[in-house]
Amino acid sequence: MSDDTPSRALIVEDDLAIRRVLRAALEGDGWRVSEAPGAAQAVAEAKTLRPDLMFVDLGLPDGDGVDVIVATREWSRLPIIVISARSQEEQKVRALDAGADDYVEKPFRIAELLARVRASMRRRAADAHADERIVRIADVEIDRVAHIVKKHGSEVHLTPIEFRLLAVLAANVGRVLTHRQLLREVWGPARVEHGHYLRVFMGALRHKLEDDPAQPKLLLTETGVGYRLVASAA
Repeated sequence: MSDDTPSRALIVEDDLAIRRVLRAALEGDGWRVSEAPGAAQAVAEAKTLRPDLMFVDLGLPDGDGVDVIVATREWSRLPIIVISARSQEEQKVRALDAGADDYVEKPFRIAELLARVRASMRRRAADAHADERIVRIADVEIDRVAHIVKKHGSEVHLTPIEFRLLAVLAANVGRVLTHRQLLREVWGPARVEHGHYLRVFMGALRHKLEDDPAQPKLLLTETGVGYRLVASAA
């Protein structure tokens, strides 16, 4: 946050104590912070303030946080991080399918939350270069025009489907993509229930791109939800 005008975050959360903790952490990291304790106010303030980042609780007093996400996605691609006590996998999948970029369970550690924020903002910055031919993630280089992938400078042979899967993950680096999202993007809407396709091809990608496929550091599993390609294997 080194620009003259700090980035703005909107916290959509009905718990005052959590809002205070989030505000203190974000302001300490250089953000301007606004708050909305309910869904209706959140939708209105998001359109007025045009924040750079949103945190959304799912259990709001006047509605569901997923509705806030859906309404926001009608006009913006700003990063949205869900913070919720709902830990069921179907709740996470529903929020992510609606357009959330990430999901953090309560109680959370501030250090982890700020790391997720930085990852979301890096992805947003990368979106500005979405048309660039070469994408570099850790020691992997992806040529999106020539369909060539290199690791440590050496070319790695990928099948067309493996390349499509990697390209979709790379276009959303740092973001959790659900099984359904990946199946739709790579195989089409007729294959969204065929999760075994995804497991097989993700396993193949890990064998080709990870130093240790049994302990992946780039292509991470979000158990019961989907997969995430992280920006660094460190």
